[in-house]
Amino acid sequence: MPVLLALDSATDTMALALVTPGQTQVFEAAGGAQASARMLPEVRAMLANAGVAMADLDAIAFGQGPGAFTGLRTACAVAQGLAFGLDRPVLAVDSLMLVAEDARGQGAGDDVWVAMDARIGEIYAGRYRWADDGWQVVEAPALYAPDALVAHWDEPAAVAGTALSEYAAALGPLPRAWPQAASRAGALGRLALAAWQRGDRRDAAEALPVYVRDKVALTTAERERRA
Repeated sequence: MPVLLALDSATDTMALALVTPGQTQVFEAAGGAQASARMLPEVRAMLANAGVAMADLDAIAFGQGPGAFTGLRTACAVAQGLAFGLDRPVLAVDSLMLVAEDARGQGAGDDVWVAMDARIGEIYAGRYRWADDGWQVVEAPALYAPDALVAHWDEPAAVAGTALSEYAAALGPLPRAWPQAASRAGALGRLALAAWQRGDRRDAAEALPVYVRDKVALTTAERERRA
């Protein structure tokens, strides 16, 4: 059983997980701009509480995105810095798959569309299917306008994610919906362990974010057109 540290700050929640033989410790707190200042102190506190030294870590997992630019860079930078310093591999975790994993734990089933608020009127979305004791990517994460997503997903079996609350009117009624996470950190720990068991280990230099958007804000003219 490996000892894994997992970090994710792709959303407004900073999620940390420490996987050790016999248990997984989790921690969640406000993310966003606070993640860059809080992540390392909370990591040190978590390790100390578990009696685990940095040198005991076998790998560092990180939420690679898609998600908020600043949050993605924070998790990637911390994971990369620790991995370089310890000479350990990194494990990349799909940040939308985290939502599917959490929703499955809440009873969403084995076929889940994830729809996360991407701000400025857009949604990060992807489709995931559980098969053979693991998640498969059916529709890779992409950026959608709400109406384009509705036209694309064709009566999804289950949908999870923050866009369900933010764009409720545009997405319409959905019979099986999970807008709130039960434990993003818990899902992070499970996916980190799954990545380790698959042997999906990367060099620290590959701790890079996955962006599906190259623009983070509307211009004044664009905001006026949407008003």
